[in-house]
Amino acid sequence: MAAKRVLILYYSYTNQTKNLLNALAQGLEEQWVEVVWEQLRPIDSLRFPIGTVWGTLVMMVLTFLRKRFPIQPISESCFSRWDLIILAGPTWSYNPSGPVLALFDRDGRSLFQDQLVLPLISCRGYWRAHLFGLKRLLQRCGARTTTPLVFSHPTPEPWRTIGVFLRLAGKTPHNTSSRFRRFYPRYGHSREQIIHAREIGGRLAAYIHGGTQGRDFPMPIPVPCDGNDFGD
Repeated sequence: MAAKRVLILYYSYTNQTKNLLNALAQGLEEQWVEVVWEQLRPIDSLRFPIGTVWGTLVMMVLTFLRKRFPIQPISESCFSRWDLIILAGPTWSYNPSGPVLALFDRDGRSLFQDQLVLPLISCRGYWRAHLFGLKRLLQRCGARTTTPLVFSHPTPEPWRTIGVFLRLAGKTPHNTSSRFRRFYPRYGHSREQIIHAREIGGRLAAYIHGGTQGRDFPMPIPVPCDGNDFGD
């Protein structure tokens, strides 16, 4: 029997998305699923952190307006047939990231037509608008989509948005007052979410091996919540 093959096609701005994917891929590979990675790389590299408050505000406006960030060509092997494509990336101001939007503009139909695609979103919140837009893009390309996976930063609002904004602006919120650290203990996803992603990888492998690719991946969207987004 031919080995099951999964393409992980992703963009990660601050490595939060990539950390989740590393764990997910480990769960897949432990169950004998071949995983092939393809990272979207902007032609002009995006600086992290942005470094200034004004620069961060400008970037948030541009991403809200769905600015594209052109990407380098992806590998020819990405246009093969796959048992599943995991399309992963962060929410940027309610939208898919600029590199992901650029991918759809250039390669969307040739890449996704008649493929089964699982969207994975890493975010602080407001993922619903992102997911709605992403599913519309995939449908226009002729893809079949399955139940998405959404991982939101676990810190509650308003501390999550404040902390992320400071981090993008080049500040170090964890080194501020002890009072702020009490409400915002860390940036990004938790260790528990990383463990959860690995468990999901194992369950996803069983789903693929079971030959049930015509049906939705039988799993609820994990850890959804609301907040502002840019990064990951």
